[in-house]
Amino acid sequence: MNQDEPLTSGALAALQARFQQQSRKAQAYYTVMHAVRGVLGSDEAASSWMEAPLAAFEGETPAQRVAAGRESEVMEYVRGLKPGK
Repeated sequence: MNQDEPLTSGALAALQARFQQQSRKAQAYYTVMHAVRGVLGSDEAASSWMEAPLAAFEGETPAQRVAAGRESEVMEYVRGLKPGK
C-alpha cells in the first residue's frame, strides 16, 4: 500500500483489529507487571522476573506466556509468590 492511497474499509478494519490485539497484550503485560512489582518491590525486579525463564513455565519467560495469551497462568503463579522472592 502506498502512503498516498486511501485506506480501504478492509485495510482499516485489519489495522483496528491489530491495534486491539496489541492493546490487549499490553494491558495484560502491565497487569502482570503491577502484580509482580507488588510482590518484588520494584519495577526493575519485576521486569527482570518477567524476562527470566522459569521451570514452572517449561523454560518460557512470564513475558512469553503473557504474549501467548496465557496471562491467567502467570497471575496464578504470581499469587503464590512470597514478598521478596
